[in-house]
Amino acid sequence: MKALVYTSPGTIQVLDRPKPTIQAPTDAIVRLWHASICGTDLHILKGDVPSAQPGLVLGHEGVGVIETVGSAVQDLSVGDRVLISCMTSCGACRFCQRGLPSHCVTGGWILGNTINGTQAEFVRVPHAMLSLHRLPTSIDPRAALAVSDALPTGLECGVLSANVQPGGSVVIVGAGPVGMAALITAKLFSPSLVVMVDLDEARLATARQLGAHATVNSSAQDVRQQLLALTEGLGFDSVIEAVGIPATFGLCQELVAVGGRIANVGVHGTSVDLHLEKLWDRNISIHMSLVNATTTPRLLRLVESGMLDIGSLVTHRTLFAL
Repeated sequence: MKALVYTSPGTIQVLDRPKPTIQAPTDAIVRLWHASICGTDLHILKGDVPSAQPGLVLGHEGVGVIETVGSAVQDLSVGDRVLISCMTSCGACRFCQRGLPSHCVTGGWILGNTINGTQAEFVRVPHAMLSLHRLPTSIDPRAALAVSDALPTGLECGVLSANVQPGGSVVIVGAGPVGMAALITAKLFSPSLVVMVDLDEARLATARQLGAHATVNSSAQDVRQQLLALTEGLGFDSVIEAVGIPATFGLCQELVAVGGRIANVGVHGTSVDLHLEKLWDRNISIHMSLVNATTTPRLLRLVESGMLDIGSLVTHRTLFAL
């Protein structure tokens, strides 16, 4: 089969690789229809993820059809359309039992990290019964890629961690795919103000189309003043950092209101400053996490019901001649 392989820091190649086979009774082999690129793939390319070694097939997001199932796999069959979860869950270890499959002892973020991933013609998915989700025929499989990682990350690590509430104010710093996913899932909770911050005007325009009440370009010298003015100087109840660099985390600390929450979603490769001397008496909390993808079934139901429109999240499609 053809696969996108990380060959060395900064280098990827489309190479021939053996087609994966069942290695455990709980495995499934999925033939990929669509796969996508995550920011963590870019961190691997930079050499920031030591567990991802050269020779690895990248990718942990995908949609496809089951080709083979292990002998212990129940309720999934050959030919089923499935969404591949970005997190692999055994369901039995101490972390899965606590609702933290991102730290599953035999799973977690393994696809495209410690085992070959989804940017290939076929992928082996361990613990298939809890790591694959049947995809309703009413959902466009290409758009469904967003439910593989970006949407549960935006919802769990962003919106829920930031305690978005009806009538509350929300600022999202970073209008990439996860920031956009945080935007559309935040709208489910009826905040009165949602503001998107980014350097790219095209992304900010898309954010407005997706329902942001206001957008601010972070290249402005008075970006902090512009943002605080939207809340009459009070700051934001929910602050979501979706970039992963010191400057954006610093900005988030300046924007949080008394009693507010900062949710860090971005992947940080360098240390950041935490200004406790300014924050200690403001009754705020800071939350950070890996996505557990426990909300994936709920998100699929919201998409299927029409309550969550994800079609606009997919803007570019690339076809590879294999």
